Amino acid sequence: MSKVVTFGEIMLRLAPEGYLRFAQADRLEATYGGGEANVAVSLAHFGVDAAFVTKLPNNDIGQAALNALRRFGVDTGKIKRGGARLGIYYIEKGASQRASKVIYDRAGSSIAAASVDDFEWDSIFEGAEWFHFTGITPALGGNLPEICKQACKIAKSKGITISCDLNYRKNLWSKDTAREIMGGLMQYVDICIANEEDAGDVFGIKADDTDISGGKLSHDGYKSVARQLKERFGFKKVAITLRGSISASDNNWAGMLYDGESYYFSKNYAVHIVDRVGGGDSFGAGLIYSSLTGKSPQDALEFAVAASCLKHTIEGDFNLVTADEAEKLSGGDGSGRVQR
Repeated sequence: MSKVVTFGEIMLRLAPEGYLRFAQADRLEATYGGGEANVAVSLAHFGVDAAFVTKLPNNDIGQAALNALRRFGVDTGKIKRGGARLGIYYIEKGASQRASKVIYDRAGSSIAAASVDDFEWDSIFEGAEWFHFTGITPALGGNLPEICKQACKIAKSKGITISCDLNYRKNLWSKDTAREIMGGLMQYVDICIANEEDAGDVFGIKADDTDISGGKLSHDGYKSVARQLKERFGFKKVAITLRGSISASDNNWAGMLYDGESYYFSKNYAVHIVDRVGGGDSFGAGLIYSSLTGKSPQDALEFAVAASCLKHTIEGDFNLVTADEAEKLSGGDGSGRVQR
């Protein structure tokens, strides 16, 4: 299977047990996660040779994060060690009409303080066919916009397919800054992945006749969003996740793919959520895997949506789903019956 390289930040995730609020918790569960790391773990579970690149502190916590990736078969050989600390995020899972809450403590993390010279991209991309990053990574500031640009330039020069999930985070940067920096990076991107809000927040391209908070999504509106993104930046494909938020516990989940000629929409899943963090990352991983394995656009989309549907049922950031499990769901078996 082809090699995929992902680049970004992995963080320590601290969460109260179950659905306790922060104010109720007297202990926090420690796991690890982050956009591009989540994609790498998903791909490794699908049988892909997935490498994650970042910078981690040379201490026991940095090693624990690295071990978490190794546990699931991710190649960590190009991770740079050094810097002051690992970023942290705290998550309080919502339920019913109470929204989930995330608090970041990532300022001054090792990756945020990385230098351009920390990463030897010619060596990192040896044997790679695909490179993936998200809008979160350049949003961390410092040298990361330039590091991402350098990685994209070298990947492009080697004929490597580049995918980017826009992943706008308002707590990391302003819309104006995101538009300027992401606009400069998009010239290198082949496949753009977004959710129902990203295109509007970053590039001012909004879906008409859509009410995200009310769970109303317009197919025609998202066709327009995908077409405008492709026309502006020349992407080969645009993929959009379509989340109809009924409550924090229940969502409708589907996706759309546009290849410049046709629009493809997946089946819709009524998802009862265990943990929604990483849902978009698992969609991206599913799309990468199905593209590498030569699936048709419709089948690729169905696989990606099925894989991410299953992620919503798994605690933690990582999507611990096999390709066979995603294939079975995308083929129509969503019964949830015991497998014996």
